Amino acid sequence: MTRVLITGTAGFIGYHLAKLLLSEGMTVHGYDALTDYYDVMLKRRRHQMLMQTPGFSATEDWLEDAERVQSVARDFRPDVIVHLAGQAGVRYSLENPRAYLDSNLVGTFNVMEAARELGVDHLLMASTSSVYGANEEMPFREIHKADTPLTFYAATKKATESMAHSYAHLWNLPTTMFRFFTVYGPWGRPDMAHFKFCKGILDGTPIDIYNNGEMWRDFTYVDDLVRAIRLLMDAVPERPESAADIAEGDSLSPVAPYRIVNIGNSEKVRLLDFVDAIEAAIGIPAKRNFMGMQKGDVSATWADASLLHDLTGYRPQTDFREGVAAFVAWYREYYNV
Repeated sequence: MTRVLITGTAGFIGYHLAKLLLSEGMTVHGYDALTDYYDVMLKRRRHQMLMQTPGFSATEDWLEDAERVQSVARDFRPDVIVHLAGQAGVRYSLENPRAYLDSNLVGTFNVMEAARELGVDHLLMASTSSVYGANEEMPFREIHKADTPLTFYAATKKATESMAHSYAHLWNLPTTMFRFFTVYGPWGRPDMAHFKFCKGILDGTPIDIYNNGEMWRDFTYVDDLVRAIRLLMDAVPERPESAADIAEGDSLSPVAPYRIVNIGNSEKVRLLDFVDAIEAAIGIPAKRNFMGMQKGDVSATWADASLLHDLTGYRPQTDFREGVAAFVAWYREYYNV
């Protein structure tokens, strides 16, 4: 029976992944600090639901505590580590960059050290589409350069990719980094656009739409995302004999068992169409407050998910209208509105 240590299980994506792995009979230990970046009760409710499932246990503590991370990992003895915890949010990195330094760099280093010490079969860690930064060539491919991050959040995630590559090379530690593209769905974070739009429409308050709505995002439904992660757990990278052994388009390192994989819907959706879908699902028109471009933001993201398909045979494919309807139904039930 596979034993999986997941960081961030009280979080949006971590909760959904843990739920999926538990449904397959795996043993899962969660690690989460339940920080107050957003509503802690939402985080506690996610953990409470997971606790009702046999095979789940959890530690509530900070990833920045190296000894605690090592102790938990030694006691649990995972076969696989999936590191999802970290300080999220592009805009919050303008206000509190140190939180990103501590959580995303120090916390990730501690997870990597635990993986190295235990010699896990596979270390998988979350990055972000934000690392593509000022790149204009789309759709984004993993083999494109990602050297122009526009926010400190993106810079910390790019740094963790580099840190992970060094560990994969030095310690022959099989590592997969995945770059997420605008994940949404039930149990989402209150700071995310779909959540704020839904709340604003139902509350009758204006919703802020940046760049006057001239924004495009590759919206990825959370169930599709965690299914991709589950399949990537089995796609363990191996150090190639030579660069010539690497397939065209594969981001596999020529010197390490290390790979970067996009997880996105491969569909560029106009933000105003996404708002239209939320309005349609709720049945109430939004009060739209059009604004300029937010500092550090990008006008478009769009994933080439061919490598994910090549490795797993899977592509995320939930239509954004279907996903939005599922989110709105959850929101209405959870908040009784």
